[in-house]
Amino acid sequence: MKKILVTGGCGFIGSNFIRYALKNSDYEIVNIDKLTYAGNLKNLIDVQSDKRYKFYKADICNYELVSYIIEKEKVDSIINFAAESHVDRSILSSQEFIRTNVTGTNVLLELTRLYSLERFLQISTDEVYGSLGPDGKFTETTPLSPNSPYSASKASADLLVRAYNHTYGLPALITRCSNNYGPFQFPEKLIPLMIINAINNKPLPVYGDGMNVRDWIYVEDHCDAILKVFEKGEIGEVYNIGAENEMPNIEIVKLILKELGKDESLITFVKDRPGHDRRYAIDATKIKTKLNWKPNHTFETAIKETISWYLQNKSWWEEIISGDYLNYYKKWYEER
Repeated sequence: MKKILVTGGCGFIGSNFIRYALKNSDYEIVNIDKLTYAGNLKNLIDVQSDKRYKFYKADICNYELVSYIIEKEKVDSIINFAAESHVDRSILSSQEFIRTNVTGTNVLLELTRLYSLERFLQISTDEVYGSLGPDGKFTETTPLSPNSPYSASKASADLLVRAYNHTYGLPALITRCSNNYGPFQFPEKLIPLMIINAINNKPLPVYGDGMNVRDWIYVEDHCDAILKVFEKGEIGEVYNIGAENEMPNIEIVKLILKELGKDESLITFVKDRPGHDRRYAIDATKIKTKLNWKPNHTFETAIKETISWYLQNKSWWEEIISGDYLNYYKKWYEER
């Protein structure tokens, strides 16, 4: 039975992937997470007793500790979800983004090489490509052109992965996905923020004119794609993942209000953030044709499931909305 080291497995996408992999494969999972503000052990409370799952509190920048875990657990491969991932926070302060996303990835690559692991899969983002005009889509050959400290740190990590594959023959792959939504997403992100504020009858802050376009994918579909790339992807390749579901932010906000029976008067337009990318869109032809993958959820169905999950799990997000989050929220929305 193969054993995967999943880094950042207590975050939104990482925790959903661990749950999905335990259900849909026979892999053993070793999860390491630093448990920063966005990492939550309760995201995986339902799998804690699974004999194929084990957790270690660890920082991916800690070479000695991660090395110890790989050796002790006899890990075969690494899937790297660990990252500081919020653009707004990277604008406030970029240092931790460089440390975790670049230095941390470098540590994992070095250990993959040291222990001759079978595979290293880097979970990246479509934001490394920059911003699109009204036409066209990102392909795997689109030049990297990051526009925020966050996306620049992820692009740097991707280049390190590419270099290790080219220089050392490291068995590495990269996935770049569009915007995710679904259960267990931290409340600072657009969809959970709008759902929670609407539930609480608070203003829904929308940047600029609300016409920034994103390509949305349900997190379970992303997890399915990751598993396919991990198992069948060609070493050294990049795979874009997207559901071809482009929507302006304001349309999503209005849809959430309608689903919750709330009035659009709750919408509050705030000053746009610096360097806000206008449009992202993914061309997922490669993963669809090469690996026979396609999303299983429509946006219309999955957004309703997501809203329902936040309605049914108030205790989860109420506990998260703590001092650190409230301070951040005040700085970025109430004072703009």
